[in-house]
Amino acid sequence: MTAEASPVAVRAGRPRWLLFAALAIGIVVADQVTKGIVVGALAIGERVDVLGDLVRIVHGRNSGMLFGLLPQSATAFAVVSLGVIAVIVWYHSRVGRSLFTSIALGLLLGGAIGNLIDRVRYGSVIDFVDMGIGGWRFYTYNVADAAISTSIVILIALALFPRLADVGARG
Repeated sequence: MTAEASPVAVRAGRPRWLLFAALAIGIVVADQVTKGIVVGALAIGERVDVLGDLVRIVHGRNSGMLFGLLPQSATAFAVVSLGVIAVIVWYHSRVGRSLFTSIALGLLLGGAIGNLIDRVRYGSVIDFVDMGIGGWRFYTYNVADAAISTSIVILIALALFPRLADVGARG
């Protein structure tokens, strides 16, 4: 039996589905639980200071996309999100042998699903983490957004430093 035909070699070449799925599920659960707490505890626009003015929880709704661009487009983004989710899973099936790639795509998938659930359920995405100093605020975001942003940073790092894809790579 050649090395290519051995069960170990075949298994080693498979994408990291367990890691990918576990991250995605974990992000969706954390995202939906935190959003549920915010929706149950705060009226839209109501806020609670966590670290003074630096970090606060604000119940916000975003019917558009990142940074509130293209408002009132939740339905269109829900449809687009379904396509994006399919592409993420397909892409992972092709390149998910790298540890960092599987982590990035799992975070991206979880974030996409978390925000899709909001768009279908509420017609907008629930955002609640508000950071900044005085009038200088970062955009308000949620767990799904944080996962998506982290994923993008990892994917950019992989593009800039391709050898990172070799860390923990299979087959």
